[in-house]
Amino acid sequence: MLTSVMRGTTALVCLSLAVPVSAQDDPGFLGTLVLTGGKRDLTFGTALPRTVVGEEEIQDRQASTVAQVIDSVPGVTLVNGTTPQGSGINIRGFGANTTYGSDQKIAIQIDGASLGSEELYRIGTQLFTDPLLYKNVEVIRGTIGSFAYGSGIVGGVVKLETKNASDFTGGVPGFGGSQTFEYSSNGDGWVSSTNLAWMPVEGAEFLLNYSWREQGDLKAGDGTTIGNSSFETPSFLAKGKFTFGQDDAYSLTFSHSQTEADDKDVPYDQFQTTAGNFGRVDRLTDTKQTSLEYRFNPANDLIDLRANLSYADQKIDTDYIDGSSPFQGGMSVAAFCADPFFGVICADNRYETTKLTISNRALFDSGRVAHDMLAGVEGIRKDRLNAASAPGGTDRRFAVFMVDEMTIGQFTVTPALRYENSRIESAVPLAGVPDSYDSDALMGGLAVAYDFGNGLSVFGSGAYTEGLPLIDDLSASGTSQRRLAMTEKSHTFEVGAEYSGTGVFAPGDSLTMRGNLYQTKLWDITSYTVAGSTGTDLDGVTSEGIELEASYGLANGFYADLAGHLGEGTEYAPSGASATWRNSPADRVQLTLGKKWNDHLDLSWEVVHTTDKRDALGAGLPDSTVHNLRATWRPKHDWLTETEVRFGIENLLDEDYVSHLSSPSRKAPGRTFKVSLTKAF
Repeated sequence: MLTSVMRGTTALVCLSLAVPVSAQDDPGFLGTLVLTGGKRDLTFGTALPRTVVGEEEIQDRQASTVAQVIDSVPGVTLVNGTTPQGSGINIRGFGANTTYGSDQKIAIQIDGASLGSEELYRIGTQLFTDPLLYKNVEVIRGTIGSFAYGSGIVGGVVKLETKNASDFTGGVPGFGGSQTFEYSSNGDGWVSSTNLAWMPVEGAEFLLNYSWREQGDLKAGDGTTIGNSSFETPSFLAKGKFTFGQDDAYSLTFSHSQTEADDKDVPYDQFQTTAGNFGRVDRLTDTKQTSLEYRFNPANDLIDLRANLSYADQKIDTDYIDGSSPFQGGMSVAAFCADPFFGVICADNRYETTKLTISNRALFDSGRVAHDMLAGVEGIRKDRLNAASAPGGTDRRFAVFMVDEMTIGQFTVTPALRYENSRIESAVPLAGVPDSYDSDALMGGLAVAYDFGNGLSVFGSGAYTEGLPLIDDLSASGTSQRRLAMTEKSHTFEVGAEYSGTGVFAPGDSLTMRGNLYQTKLWDITSYTVAGSTGTDLDGVTSEGIELEASYGLANGFYADLAGHLGEGTEYAPSGASATWRNSPADRVQLTLGKKWNDHLDLSWEVVHTTDKRDALGAGLPDSTVHNLRATWRPKHDWLTETEVRFGIENLLDEDYVSHLSSPSRKAPGRTFKVSLTKAF
């Protein structure tokens, strides 16, 4: 596999060198050049493996979860993704897995607020929210772009930005908004999303959004019902922004969003389709994010100051239904729920994360070197509710970080550093061992890029990070004490090339393409155990692959988008035995062909082929090829102005298959017709 990956990289570089080139400006590591050929604007001119899914693509995909929006990004896998409560995001083999919704190796932020829980068993609540609240979702893969966001990040960062009132008012005082209705045939799903925007005067704007999404049980390609796939989620967003001072140098932005689901008599295990051994529960899932950001950006290259104070609250209240689990046996509900092993089925979980990040971006020169420096400090406090089956406690962290893009002619050299220390304290006394633990780590990376000045550039990076102990590690057991005494370490190396140009094959066309090869190694493992073991940690994990993104567009409106990933991973036991890395992504290629008629009509055909798949138990799965059709129509007649109509057919051929890393019983949805109507006012 590695040989094929290397051949793929060589072919990509040769292809880039062979393409006719044209002049362009390269904004560098922190900046980006945006060219578009089709649905997705590819952002290049940066050493970061970064993909942005914009608002138009979010709407076109008509996805029911944010995870379904970004699973088209190379290296991203959606784990058990038919419901907001069960879906999880896996990037390059890290993040959500077949047991927990998170392994702390990807970071998720909404308007700067850090989301996510620790090890919630069989509940994939990494990102519980509605996609219609957001104007874009940014995915940064790997470690090199993570040092401003946290420690121990191996898979990457997912950043979500909520909508603004000015998006609906055109940036001028007045009222605006939109109403969206959507229907999907599979599961009889309904969506209503309302945006109300008001700018009373210049410099003040307010937005309210209320979205309601519900879906019944889905049908698979063979016509069978996919159990435990129904949901109902209301979501709410309130946002305000004030801009003031000379040259609008000051701004203050407030954002609050919330998504809730009140499920009755559902399987505890969100990854399975039936109650199984874990039984059934009544479950209330409530996630809130609040952020307040102050920005001072005067007409001074040395000052672009931001202070972001955020609070994220994720609460999962669970009431076990008596007698629904065979584990209960003859125990009373009270005794069953108090059991340190089985009590996970009854446990209430709550994570509250308060964070203050202060950063400044400065542009300056030192001799022949031009600097674009981002530096900041960060304080984080995470509180976890104590439960019979899971330790409660507090995790306090302080960090400083710096990213300095230095441009010397056609070279860009970018060192990045982060220092972080933490103190975790148990909410209850631990027998015979300390109740608190301190740890710290210095981590960083270096990215180097060379711009040939003709649209072609090459880049490489190396990054090292450490994962500090978690609240979930708090215990008197030997395994926990070992994990608390060390940090989990990893390094990632990447190399690649990119090309952006216009007038490449025909007048007025545009071509963007990027390929990068990555290799990641983890050691001093504290988050993964040997298969079949509960107390023996793996000795190491490696993950490597190649990612490709390309977009081509003609002046007549034809476009083609391509995204793909090819890779492999290996896990190593202390005994020296090795096996395929259980969470590694499948090999996948996605091709979209479409045609745009100005801004009126957009028709596209998407083909997704996935191979080298495995289910949640590690068994191999057959290859799958899924066809999706989409159409967006914007009529320009009288009262239909500012109206958008979208049609979609997902899984056109009714393919019967199980998605990569999903439970064997949880098949993917079969053919689904979708239609949505959006009216702006």
